Order: sequence, then structure tokens, then C-alpha cells
Amino acid sequence: MAISIDLQGKRALVCGASSGIGEAIARRLDKAGAHVILLARREEKLAGLVAELDHATALSADMDDLAGFARVIQDEIEANGGLDIVVHNTGGPASGPILEKSEEDLVAVFARHQLTAHFLVRAALPHMEQAGYGRFVQVLSTSAKEPIENLGLSNAIRAGIVGWAKTVSNELPAGVTINNVLPGFTATDRLGELKAAISKRTGAAEDDVEEGWVSTIPEGRLGQPSEIADAVLFLASPMASYIRGLSLPVEGGRLKGI
Repeated sequence: MAISIDLQGKRALVCGASSGIGEAIARRLDKAGAHVILLARREEKLAGLVAELDHATALSADMDDLAGFARVIQDEIEANGGLDIVVHNTGGPASGPILEKSEEDLVAVFARHQLTAHFLVRAALPHMEQAGYGRFVQVLSTSAKEPIENLGLSNAIRAGIVGWAKTVSNELPAGVTINNVLPGFTATDRLGELKAAISKRTGAAEDDVEEGWVSTIPEGRLGQPSEIADAVLFLASPMASYIRGLSLPVEGGRLKGI
């Protein structure tokens, strides 16, 4: 018997919704019946996506501007009501060795990734607690479990956010959960940029870089954004009611740890 996920009546905020994994998540949640609030910087892209979805609205905000981002979210909650589902998904930090990054680089990445996540939990929690239902899902990276070469900033911030989320999971009230999805090598523009950067740094052809990645994946291919979105949909649903503080890799079996 087929099992469907019904999110009708739920309001879901999806950050970074204009492309890639964020867009795929927005499409999945919309199909499940949630009212999806798309958040990203590119207003034109958001407007086009809103027109394609059944029940969606858009917010334009830059997650590198914490004060502006917070103001947009607070205005949305005050005007239209609380959030039942929050998907925290941000653009990945710049590639490169960690020791080539300045202190200012680390501060900026901490603000974009950690501080926006912390704000969203605190802003959305009052409604969720009152409703007895809430889902925070963070889209991070397998670098939270195994550092990835040449992604120094990502390795550092992702692991820290996992520790923060586990701590938060122990403080949230019954019915409100937080979990993490850890995408592996996924066919997105972000991965294309990383591939180009590695090619430029090493002199290897981009196809060879990708083949090197795929050779480490038992499934034998890159992941698709829709596959990450399926995991997020499950964790955002009532079906995941007894799961909290989990970091779920979606990576085709590449990680070596148990």
C-alpha cells in the first residue's frame, strides 16, 4: 500500500529556495500540500517558482545580512502567522584550505550558517510549541562527519552546527524536533563550482574530477537534488515524530563510518 505524506495546513519556510537542493525541497513540500514560503536573494527566480507551485509565496532576503534577514522573517510571522516547518539551507562556504582563510572569513561563515539557524529556531518556536507540532530540518553536508579536502570552511562550520543542533534537540518541547540532512556529492551548481575550482587548482580535467568523486560512491553516481528533498520531506512530516537530533547522510554510501 502506498503511503503519502500530507502537510496540508502547514506553513513551511525553505531558505535558499531559488535553485538546486532548496528548490527541490520547495517542490516536494508544495506537492505534499504545505504552504511554502520561498526565501532567497533572487526575486525574479522566486517569482517564477511561485508561479509554478500550487501554494507558495516568496520572501527576498540575504542570509549574509543577519539583521535584514531577521527583519524579513519577523515581518512574515507577524503578518501571516507562525511557521510549522523550517528548512535551513544556505549556500556553501567558499572552497579552499582553512589556513588560507582569514578570521573575518570565519566570522562571516559563522554568521551566515550558525546565527541564522539560531535565530530561526528562536523565532519559530513559540508558534510550534503552542501548536504542539514543529519541524526544523537543516541541510548541511557530509563534511560534518568526514572533512572534505579543500572545503576547510565547510568542514569547520558544518560540524559545529551538528553539535549545536544536537544540543537544541534536547531543549525543544515535545512535538517539536530538529534534524539534519547531510547531502553527499549532489548534481547542483554548487558542485559544478567546486569541480571547476579543483580543476583550476590541480590542472585536472573537470570530467576527471567528477569521475574521482563517483569512484568513491558505491551507488556509482552523483546524487540528485530530488533525493535530498525526499529525506527532508520525511523529516518534516508527522512520520518522523520520534526522530530528533539525527544527522542523516544522503550520499550513496560514500561515508566510511558506521
